[in-house]
Amino acid sequence: MTKTKIGLLAATALTLAAPALAEFAPSRPVEFVVASGAGGGTDNFARTIQAVLTRDEIVERPIVVLNKGGGSGAEAFLYARQNKGDPHKLIFGTNNVYLLPHVAKLAYTTEDLQPVAALALDEFLVWVKADSPYENVMDLVNAAKEAPGTIPFGGSQSKDTDETLVALIEQTTGADFKYVPFNGGGEVGVQLAGGHVAANVNNPNENAGQWQAGAIRPLCVFAPQRMAESEPISGDMGWHDIPTCTEQGLEIESYQMPRTVWLPAGTDPEVLAYYEAALQKVSESQDWKDYLTKTSQSASFLTGEELAKFIETSEANAVKVFEAEGWTAQ
Repeated sequence: MTKTKIGLLAATALTLAAPALAEFAPSRPVEFVVASGAGGGTDNFARTIQAVLTRDEIVERPIVVLNKGGGSGAEAFLYARQNKGDPHKLIFGTNNVYLLPHVAKLAYTTEDLQPVAALALDEFLVWVKADSPYENVMDLVNAAKEAPGTIPFGGSQSKDTDETLVALIEQTTGADFKYVPFNGGGEVGVQLAGGHVAANVNNPNENAGQWQAGAIRPLCVFAPQRMAESEPISGDMGWHDIPTCTEQGLEIESYQMPRTVWLPAGTDPEVLAYYEAALQKVSESQDWKDYLTKTSQSASFLTGEELAKFIETSEANAVKVFEAEGWTAQ
């Protein structure tokens, strides 16, 4: 999506936000269309929001969750295209909304969707087996330089968020890993705990159970600062005790995946303003704060121009990796 278009949409929403709240409210049940299968991170994201909106009567119409995870989420985004202008459908995704069209020929473009808000950021960490010889991320990187293409690095799906990060590590350091894709973060965690791969880049929630059990351990987090204080997860170590990757010498300051909400393109500005306001109330609720703590995600409520700038930067950085890897769709 172009900076100009996102910016214009954001500016329009901000300008009309005040009067819009009195001008629109859903007149029939609202569909939450989830770009993943049931039980995944995006599904939990949508259902947590559904629960708060319903319980607190922020949205007074029924909310129905539909899972459309085919094609790495493209099924949900195509559904948005097919329902242009419908104010009773919200699409729940990540950065896959705007990155998928760069790596595959699809029947939708990001112009078919209107960004509403991002409510959280998934952090990414490098994890290894508990008895791994790698004490920090540069040990792992140097091993991959010494034995190119032999160290298996697990991840969820191909040419998606995980493989993009592994490719970025390789491009930044000159390392050469053997990327091994699996169906999802849960499977990747099991494969690491079982010693079938040497490392993975799961988010905290996906590997917390194995870390707590002492099967795996984190090396570093891709964030500008350490994660928030927490109760100990494994031994006396909590999330805040994990060093950033830049602390360990890997010059990738940040790699975060947004949890995003979208409308079909063509909805009225007052519809956008209504859902922005509703989602802001969710972000301020105690249930939402508890969800972020439970899933070890970072709080980040973005709308309007701030969201537009985030998307622009996130998309540009990822496309650089795609182009270097030869992944871009022709």
